[in-house]
Amino acid sequence: MVIRSIEELLARAQPYASGRRRFMLGVTGPPGAGKSTLAGLLAAHLGDRARIVGMDGFHLAQSELERLARADRKGAIDTFDVAGYVALLRRLRDPGERVVYAPLFRRDLEEPVGSAVPVARDVPLVVTEGNYLLAEQDGWPNVRELLDEVWYVRTPEETRLRRLIARHVAYGKEPEAARAWVMRSDQRNAELVEATRHRADVMVELAEG
Repeated sequence: MVIRSIEELLARAQPYASGRRRFMLGVTGPPGAGKSTLAGLLAAHLGDRARIVGMDGFHLAQSELERLARADRKGAIDTFDVAGYVALLRRLRDPGERVVYAPLFRRDLEEPVGSAVPVARDVPLVVTEGNYLLAEQDGWPNVRELLDEVWYVRTPEETRLRRLIARHVAYGKEPEAARAWVMRSDQRNAELVEATRHRADVMVELAEG
């Protein structure tokens, strides 16, 4: 299924945020595709009935990436704590606790911050977004098993690359360094993510923006 309008996506999510059982919705796609923007639109539209839990909250700390000699490719699939992410999704899927706290990735710090996102028991829809929700290596298949539905966001390549470069510049990289990082590290990650899109339930293709 391909959806090309925000209105149709919001209408699809509406019943997910109205049920008695918690619904786990994944939003995935390559870096710069617009996953966070779409998740934010859903949360803004649904208000207290939805909560965003980002996969990026499970980035390994910079000190650990340096210890593992992976700091030069931060954002690659092996620079995340997938076991921790899966454990949190399991807690969220069958809410038995009054509130579950999820971590948040702070781009201004380039570090995850723990216990930053409270998810109350009565929130019916959890939206989790990230690059590797459909990955089939290591512990990542466990993520897909815990999600009721996954949307894959596609964006024209020129737009996606422009967004990524602008993001890196906004957070302190020089333009040439930002472009080099995007074309080396981010692009390698994007190719891996693109290979997983066949596992999505919905393909999202919004107008360029």
